[in-house]
Amino acid sequence: MSAPDEIAGKQSVPFEAAEARVGDRPGIARAGSRYLWAVAAAVLAALLPLVATNFVLFQLTLVMVYGLAILGLNLLTGFNGQFSLGHSAFYGIGAYTAAILMDRWDVAYFYTLPAAGAVCFVVGFLFGLPALRLQNLYLALATFALATAMPQILKFGPLEAFTGGVQGIVLIKPDAPFGLPLNPDQWLYYFTLAVLLLLVAAAWNLVHSRSGRAIMAIRDHPIAAASMGINSALYKTLTFGVSALYTGIGGALGAIVVQFVAPDSFNFLLSVSFLVGLVVGGVGSIPGSIVGGLFVLYVPNIAERVSTGLSGAIYGVILLLVVYVMPSGAAGFARFLAASLGRMRQSRLNRSVGRSP
Repeated sequence: MSAPDEIAGKQSVPFEAAEARVGDRPGIARAGSRYLWAVAAAVLAALLPLVATNFVLFQLTLVMVYGLAILGLNLLTGFNGQFSLGHSAFYGIGAYTAAILMDRWDVAYFYTLPAAGAVCFVVGFLFGLPALRLQNLYLALATFALATAMPQILKFGPLEAFTGGVQGIVLIKPDAPFGLPLNPDQWLYYFTLAVLLLLVAAAWNLVHSRSGRAIMAIRDHPIAAASMGINSALYKTLTFGVSALYTGIGGALGAIVVQFVAPDSFNFLLSVSFLVGLVVGGVGSIPGSIVGGLFVLYVPNIAERVSTGLSGAIYGVILLLVVYVMPSGAAGFARFLAASLGRMRQSRLNRSVGRSP
């Protein structure tokens, strides 16, 4: 073998080995990094009550509540392709279910969450049945009608004995159980965090299951999904029910945290806020729903602090800038940054291997 062949042989072995290692590791590395980021975020969230004030904890608890409601909308719109402008109605149903159970029948607050989820699942499933005949803008119009009608239904005279009419219902903030050394704001933060982590894990498993693949197949190629034997009607109605369940549990948590429910708190603008949070966080992204909750809570407050009279205009400008900078939402922007960093590392590795003797 000539000297150049020997040198080429020596160079080709490490290059091929490095290329194989790089080729085999991206999927595993991405999955591992996701778990590491998730664990790090959970640990950081668990440590926040040790340093944050009660008001900041109250705000962060509302961020998780809104994130959970947006996650419900994301399951329907982002993963199944059904457009909804009526999730404020499911949020209100969940909130009033918890409030009525706690105020009228002294049910413990933690029992109201599964009750609110069950009620909203049934309502969402039943609403999804006639919605099967509607698509795109027509479905959006039907859900818009639901969001518009819900505050008026809650004010309806025969229901005032339960809903409190325009006065609403005032709740008492629960104390920490078992003598835990936590004030009510700290306890509700941890309680909401635990519920959020549980439901996020459930949504993750659902999306990555066989049913989740069927749900996304209906979104991407409905005709192909039907030809493969997927029952589109069943999956669409079930997705509507599960989406309402998530948003309803978020509404129940919101009622417990805010300690008050009133019909006008669940108007159409709340549905628009959920939709804005969905787009900003990233359509079809589970972690992006939490980012959407941050946007929904904090950006209107920031706009209000900048100028009270022009808060709406400032909010609109901020939203336009965010959409322009991150057209795929925060999740898409994060994926773009991760891909760019991966390409830079790959380029550096290729250069270093090419320079090795």
